[in-house]
Amino acid sequence: MTLSRRNFVVGCSAAIAAMTGGAVSGLAFAQPNDTTRRDILIVVFLRGGCDGLSLVAPVNDPFYRGARGELRVEESGQNAGLLFGNQIPGADFRLHPRATPLLSLYINRSLAIVHACGLTNGTRSHFEAMDYMEGGIPEGGVPANGWLGRYLNGINASGYLPAVAAGTRVPFSMIGFNGAAALTDPSSFSLSWNSWRYRTQLNEALDSFYTGDSPVHQAGRTTLTTIARINERLPRDAQGKVIPYKPENGVVYPGGRGASLGNALRTVASLIKMDVGLLAATVDYGGWDTHEGQGWIFPELVAGLSEALYAFYNDLWRYHDRLTVVVMSEFGRRLKANRSGGTDHGHGNVMLVLGEGIRGGKMYGVWPGLATEQLDNGVDLAITTDYRAVLAEILVKRGGYPAVDQVFPGFRGSQLGLAYSPGETIERPNRVNLPLVTR
Repeated sequence: MTLSRRNFVVGCSAAIAAMTGGAVSGLAFAQPNDTTRRDILIVVFLRGGCDGLSLVAPVNDPFYRGARGELRVEESGQNAGLLFGNQIPGADFRLHPRATPLLSLYINRSLAIVHACGLTNGTRSHFEAMDYMEGGIPEGGVPANGWLGRYLNGINASGYLPAVAAGTRVPFSMIGFNGAAALTDPSSFSLSWNSWRYRTQLNEALDSFYTGDSPVHQAGRTTLTTIARINERLPRDAQGKVIPYKPENGVVYPGGRGASLGNALRTVASLIKMDVGLLAATVDYGGWDTHEGQGWIFPELVAGLSEALYAFYNDLWRYHDRLTVVVMSEFGRRLKANRSGGTDHGHGNVMLVLGEGIRGGKMYGVWPGLATEQLDNGVDLAITTDYRAVLAEILVKRGGYPAVDQVFPGFRGSQLGLAYSPGETIERPNRVNLPLVTR
């Protein structure tokens, strides 16, 4: 069939849009020659400021009980928190009642909890806090690139698809690394043709555009190769139609409020199994800015987070030996509940770290207490662990990259002891179908 000039232009325009827009965002892939065994790092960012004092609650603290009223997680009764061991001294901590899947991961020694941590500069602005955290700095002028971008450049991350944002945009944390792509579904990671009839001819035309040796030509060839590699690995039926991704171990990712997180983690899981060189992925889970209605909003968010992480970890049981998941948020919530049934912007928070290379089943950090004189500015949980200490230890021990000052400028790092180093004997937890613990 003869290809008209108009259809050729339309097809190429669609291809260019796909290569520079949402499906393939600013790609300039490294060559696919990575043979390292670094951990695959997944960063889940809880946008809006998750209430760490409800997710991991000091239920017996009199100041907590007095300040939270009906929003508090209780020691007993209908709203009793989930009891777990190996806590940091200073309080009786309980997981939120809707976090049963997290308790299962914790008891399995796959999940570690770090409390009273976060960004130390004290800002209560969402935008400032997220910029600082994703930039990997404590305060001051925001750098031109993000901490994940600097890490990926530092390790010369390569592969067909070394970094992915499971969403519609690449976050600031990955800015500066040209191999980062944003996508919501591997099956949509393709060139957008107006007509399937001209696909072969347009592919041949695009191939002919990238025959030179310049960085642009090399990036174009690798991009087209990556698109082809992902598409060839998508399962198809006899008619060539893509078969929806099927998780392993009978895993079911959550619906409801957790559907967005579940869908994003399902996308990441499918890419990991395609063996396209993925080394880092980011996932956003929003809705945590609970100024009002926290009593009914927060439990659903916690359930979605817990179920999605539980499903993701069980789905990827064959990759536990090189998978690390970090859950973080820009700041916590105020100790005292407000008059709208919610909590306002706070300071100290909780971080979760999940993986076989993590010394899980334990809490880390120093608990500062909740008496007025122990609070930050007399109102918020104080920070005793810089969030960068958690990330830096993961990059050093699980990522094999000791130059943390290049990732986090001015930060020398400190060891919490939550991650195994390469070569250390890992006390392997159960890797298949973790039992869902009930209280």
